[in-house]
Amino acid sequence: MKNTYLFLFLIPLFSFSQINFEKAEKLFIQEKYALAKPLFENYLTDSPNHVKTIEYLGDISVHLNIIDKAISYYKLLIKLKPNEANFYYKYGGALGLKSKAGGKWVAIRLIGDMKDSFEKAISLKTNHLEARWALIEYYLQVPGLFGGSEKKAQNYANQLMILSPIDGYLARGKIDEYFERFKSAENNYLKAIQIGGTKNTYDRLTTLYKVKLLQSEKAIKLIEEYQDKIKS
Repeated sequence: MKNTYLFLFLIPLFSFSQINFEKAEKLFIQEKYALAKPLFENYLTDSPNHVKTIEYLGDISVHLNIIDKAISYYKLLIKLKPNEANFYYKYGGALGLKSKAGGKWVAIRLIGDMKDSFEKAISLKTNHLEARWALIEYYLQVPGLFGGSEKKAQNYANQLMILSPIDGYLARGKIDEYFERFKSAENNYLKAIQIGGTKNTYDRLTTLYKVKLLQSEKAIKLIEEYQDKIKS
């Protein structure tokens, strides 16, 4: 009987905690990260291994540029769910943000773990597109002395081509753009538009015209083409 009374006493506490979680989740969806953060933190106090709450707090930390905290949350997620590909991807991404902000010596210390995390994500989920995009960025940005390689970036672009031709052409275009092969980049972006015609494909080519080629008329024409497309 005593246990029954205890259970009945705890029901309102559980309900209140769940209401806070749902409220925090709505705030997160509305991108009100600073308001959602304390609610999730309170919920985590009551449920310290609640995976979704930890993930939300990691994502919020990224949005609020509290990168060390994001890293700690994602590291905990990997410990709790070692076979979840996306947690390795997010952990690698947070390491990338820290290395970018911290300068050369911080980057040198972190780049190995960053690469390993993205590769682990792919090994756990063979069709993980985002991890391949991250590795393309990695091999473009890291100096050759520390493993940077256009050939390796192209390898992941080729993998994307098999998994998602739109992503494949966009990736090839990005690599061409990075090495200032602008005509080739333009052709790859045009192929991505022909296949998918998504906003992202149009945005990539529009940016190339405006920023790199300084061809504002082509950029305006492309914007108008996309606006006509979504109206029809």
